[in-house]
Amino acid sequence: MAVAAHATETPDDSLGWLKRTIRGFSKIDTNYVEPQHYEFSAMLQTTYTYDIYQLKSDDGQRITLAPSPTMKVGPYFGWRWIFAGYTFDLKNLSIGKSPKQEWEFSLYAAQVGIDLFYRRTGSDYKIRDVHLGDYSLQKELEGLPFDGLSVGITGFNLYYIFNHQRFSYPAAFSQSTCQKISCGSWMAGIGYAYNKLEFDHKKLQNMVDRYGTPEMQLDSGLMFNNVRYLDYSVTGGYAYNWVFARNWLFCASASVGIGYKHTKGDVEYEGFNFNNLSFDGIGRFGLVYNNMRWYAGTSLVLHGYTYHKERFSANNAFGNWNIYVGYNFGLKKKYRNRK
Repeated sequence: MAVAAHATETPDDSLGWLKRTIRGFSKIDTNYVEPQHYEFSAMLQTTYTYDIYQLKSDDGQRITLAPSPTMKVGPYFGWRWIFAGYTFDLKNLSIGKSPKQEWEFSLYAAQVGIDLFYRRTGSDYKIRDVHLGDYSLQKELEGLPFDGLSVGITGFNLYYIFNHQRFSYPAAFSQSTCQKISCGSWMAGIGYAYNKLEFDHKKLQNMVDRYGTPEMQLDSGLMFNNVRYLDYSVTGGYAYNWVFARNWLFCASASVGIGYKHTKGDVEYEGFNFNNLSFDGIGRFGLVYNNMRWYAGTSLVLHGYTYHKERFSANNAFGNWNIYVGYNFGLKKKYRNRK
């Protein structure tokens, strides 16, 4: 009589499976991607930031607000997958002002990446465009400073790279690997963001009263003080790394997201609370020189969001243009014999 033998999984087998799974997140095809040779990285980055917001009522009144582009400088430090830094606004360092702030934390692997972010825009907006039913008023208000808007955003983006063995997203945006042969990949991800928009509509009405006619009034759709957006999104897109010369890389990436916005706000009329499903967009572009020891480059990241409801809509876009230079150090043990 034959006796069947059944294999049992030992604790060592379980640990081995876990180790193989973890290593799989960084598995790459070295014919296409060169792994980082160093443990640590130090970088100095300059960031130019631009934000623009458009608020529109159901009756057609709208106002577009945007600050002057700002320059922020800050140091960054990296260890293997982790890259974190802090930038500060050089223009608003004097006592008594509320400086714009940006804090970022990024964790990258071959298969997945996560970005955590914290942004505060300040309140130095200007009126870029306004349509309130009076053309002469439009000309009077355009270009005037308006400190009645303040925006903050906190959240994260988590994404998965399908062709992760041959395509390196970190090569373009975190300089933790080097792309050797041109290649592209589809991407998918999820995101969460908490947005807070503070809008003093009474200040805007005071400006209308000063430069317009007494009967000119804001629509009720623009009469809110505070809006909080909870944004849950699912994204999909494509990215391509073009290696056009030795140690040089150009990357273009575009993602479209379906966002579910759960919004609450203080307004001058009933029924402003809404749940909104809309499309968002993210574009990323990068140009990098990286010879493993030194690297330098520039990147542009653009975000676009839309919010629509029967009596109110808000469209906003913001972007960061980065210029950076960095140095890798602390050669990994397995590469020391090659030098």
